[in-house]
Amino acid sequence: MSPFTGSASRTEEWRHLRLTLDSGVATVTLARPDKLNALTFGAYADLRDLLPELARDGSVRALVLGGEGRGFCSGGDVDEIIGATLAMDTGRLLDFNRMTGQTVRALRECPFPVVAAVHGVAAGAGAVLALAADFRVADPTARFAFLFTKVGLSGGDMGAAYLLPRVVGLGHATRLLMLGEPVRAPEAERIGLISQLADEGGAHTAAQALARRLAEGPALALAQTKALLTAELDMPLAAAVELDAATQALLMNSADYAEFHAAFTEKRPPKWQGR
Repeated sequence: MSPFTGSASRTEEWRHLRLTLDSGVATVTLARPDKLNALTFGAYADLRDLLPELARDGSVRALVLGGEGRGFCSGGDVDEIIGATLAMDTGRLLDFNRMTGQTVRALRECPFPVVAAVHGVAAGAGAVLALAADFRVADPTARFAFLFTKVGLSGGDMGAAYLLPRVVGLGHATRLLMLGEPVRAPEAERIGLISQLADEGGAHTAAQALARRLAEGPALALAQTKALLTAELDMPLAAAVELDAATQALLMNSADYAEFHAAFTEKRPPKWQGR
């Protein structure tokens, strides 16, 4: 994501989600608690547009994605999206499905770690948004359900058939995407879908603590690690180690690399600058 801006001004108000910024940590909250934070066309579009804008801003070092109320996100709104898509032609449907995929790409391609704070339901598109995060911090109430086949659609929605096998393996991914059965927190932790299991009611607090730890770390190194994790998923080993070598050579010219050596020599914590 390029840091260069054109004529468009910074968005002052996001109508379909809530954004707060605090010392390098952005918190994005899906805020339709009466609908279990079901996604609308506007919510998808806001997420798609917000992440590149935060990347261009340059001050965000980590992001927490969560949901208000009883759950994380119940997926696409049945009335506002599923009902509306029945009246769309193929071209319009393609535009919509591309937009949902762009939202997932934005989560994977933004140059800072994303931590999903999951409590209650994360279903359908909500499960994929959590899946696209770099970390999933969940409490014991969390349950993930990839429901797409339940409504007559492919389980491979929004990149789920790409991402899920790489997180939990092909066998578990096949079961989850084909059957659409809910996976509760203990099993989700066992198969690797959850990065960290928090105490009940503590997912948001634990996610914020992790985001703070990441935000205080070496931002450039973390950004490059995230980029390599995504880029190398489909690379042969020879290409991957060459990309690693080029990346490390660049980072060895960074201020943070020199700062580590200075801090080690002076027996003090590093003061990371992210450059």
